[in-house]
Amino acid sequence: MPKSKKSSNSINLNDSQYYLNRELSWLEFNHRVLHEACDSRTPLLERLKFLGIFSSNLDEFFMVRVAALKQQVEAKVSQLTPDGRTPQQQLNDIRLNLIPQVTKQHQHFEQVIRPLLASHGIHILDYINLTQKQRTYLDNYFEDQIFPVLTPLAVDPSHPFPYISNLSLNLAVVVKNPDTEEEFFARVKVPSVLPRFLPLPPELAFQENGQAANWIGVPLEQAIAHNLDSLFPGMNIQEYHPFRITRDADLTLEEDEADDLLLAIEQELRKRRMGGSPVRIEIQSQTPELIRTRLLQDLDLTEQDVYEVDGLLGLRDLMSFMALPLAELKDPPRQSVVPIRLQRLREPSVDPDVLELEEGKDFFSVIREKDLFVHHPYQSFSATVVRFITHAAHDPNVLAIKMTLYRTSGDSPIVNALIAAAENGKQVSVLVELKARFDEENNIYWARRLERVGVHVVYGLVGLKTHCKTVMVVRREKDRMRRYVHIGTGNYNPKTARLYTDLGLFSCREELGADITDLFNFLTGYSRQKSYRELLVAPVNMRDRFLELIRREITNVQNGFSGRIVAKMNSLVDPQIIATLYEASRAGVQIDLIIRGICCLRPGIKDISENIRVISIIGRFLEHSRIYYFHNNSQEEIYIGSADWMSRNLDRRVEVITPIKDPDIAKDLQEILGILLADNRQAWDLQADGSYIQRHPGEDCPETNSQKTLMNMALRSTGIVTNLIDSPKSSAYTDN
Repeated sequence: MPKSKKSSNSINLNDSQYYLNRELSWLEFNHRVLHEACDSRTPLLERLKFLGIFSSNLDEFFMVRVAALKQQVEAKVSQLTPDGRTPQQQLNDIRLNLIPQVTKQHQHFEQVIRPLLASHGIHILDYINLTQKQRTYLDNYFEDQIFPVLTPLAVDPSHPFPYISNLSLNLAVVVKNPDTEEEFFARVKVPSVLPRFLPLPPELAFQENGQAANWIGVPLEQAIAHNLDSLFPGMNIQEYHPFRITRDADLTLEEDEADDLLLAIEQELRKRRMGGSPVRIEIQSQTPELIRTRLLQDLDLTEQDVYEVDGLLGLRDLMSFMALPLAELKDPPRQSVVPIRLQRLREPSVDPDVLELEEGKDFFSVIREKDLFVHHPYQSFSATVVRFITHAAHDPNVLAIKMTLYRTSGDSPIVNALIAAAENGKQVSVLVELKARFDEENNIYWARRLERVGVHVVYGLVGLKTHCKTVMVVRREKDRMRRYVHIGTGNYNPKTARLYTDLGLFSCREELGADITDLFNFLTGYSRQKSYRELLVAPVNMRDRFLELIRREITNVQNGFSGRIVAKMNSLVDPQIIATLYEASRAGVQIDLIIRGICCLRPGIKDISENIRVISIIGRFLEHSRIYYFHNNSQEEIYIGSADWMSRNLDRRVEVITPIKDPDIAKDLQEILGILLADNRQAWDLQADGSYIQRHPGEDCPETNSQKTLMNMALRSTGIVTNLIDSPKSSAYTDN
């Protein structure tokens, strides 16, 4: 058994040298996303989409993380992060790390992706390269469709610099009065209500070889820029330069002072639409110094906030090209299956991409037989989770449904099922988390719809976000009440369930039902529940229990047994958890971590983390599930749930982690972990310095793509063997 060369007292495991910076680790994650756009093995339109997602991720990073750091600098906060950086040092390092990434993104789009798109008949042209017929069409389109929407805003002593909305694309225009030779500055906003990329009609969409193109068009801002004469008649257009603004968009809410949380958040949302202080300006590198200085002064920004690009601004809009009907340039259609045990239910599936279900028993009888495990998107979310809730809504023996909603889709079949349940006379209680960032407005809409039909809606606890994923159905069966529960790792959102990997457990075990009952009493009433039978609940007992589980592995090793931990999550940030993992590594516990995004732990440090390995998997689906495995001296324990090992999850959110008691499900989860750890196609190994190295198949080691393997396993599990997935990977990648 490995032994540390130093005593546990001689090393301070809280020393900043043993921690990676949270913000820089996130930038490394987004850089891995960018790599997918640059990887020739990724289908072309999926590469374009990854470019858009990289930009979209950065927008949110600036709106929330950079904005918060700038506020700390302004407030003269000097507190160090666990890795020993001040807020200003973090801002400096963010810029230092980010400029090469942004340069790489734009160079790759202009020099590689655009030519590749053209070779496949997709031409994103510049206005100056259009034929006269094409220009005439766009000029007419401008007059009919664009011109009426535009509002040029002069900037002079009688017209102060206008408000520039968040994430808006704009043109800084310089015009000259031909009579006085006086120059004026104006701003024209590129309207977001129109398509960013304007397609030409089929009769004008021909390539140089005369063949019809799949798509030909120009960026909207160029169509506006070449028709500025219409906006400034009688003036000479001297120059124009696009720019884009990012503002602080995080909500500032004093919950304990809000009499009505719903109204308070609506007021904050109105402020967000206006936007907070600017935190970034994007401009083209050829923008003259005079225009650049003018924008910085009027927006109260510094050179530190400027990000120059060569080419188009706002590449997040490239994701719109995924709507093109070019299947050969995308990943093959996703195939979800229905678990074998659910293939003989009474009602047919509502999901068009899954098998029809035959006549048979109901959902509840399947759960009574034994716990049911589901793995999305490999197994259909609609045919499992949505079906469970819909079945409960219409079952005459169901008396009550209780549920937490953190994020859901715009047209949610789950919310519609809850409404149907209330209309059917069932007691329905739903906790809607209004503070789910950037989903607040959507959640307010659903909360009001639910309230209108008599659903009892609550908005969570002061100071805590409710992030757990739980449903409980109370059903009358003969002479008893039985509680059926679903505990998951992902949001109750059928749309993201097609793109995110998540897990769910259905059970009617008494202990879980009693725990979930106590949880809902904690969420909706004045319960101060401090203990649970099986569940790990944050912020009540989860942190302490995880620390106990890690330390138990340490004790086992110290007693001469083996120690092993495997944990899969989105982010690892919490310093206490990291320090305890270091203790475990020094004791000889073997630790494998599968962390998609942020990881502040440094693996592979001599005498500290030699026994810790960290990988990140970036693939077609966003790895979102959380799994925690502890060897426990061959009495393995394995858990799934909603929480990452972050301070916010353990201390400032309501989270639920459930143990897996069924040995077959535990075996399935261990197999999933093994497949992920063996990945040599989508996996990246974290180095001690915070960088990542992508794995590659070797000559004697065939390619192992974990997501492809899991897709094929799901197909085989239902007897489908003719449509096994054997294709390049892709696409759905945002941080959650």
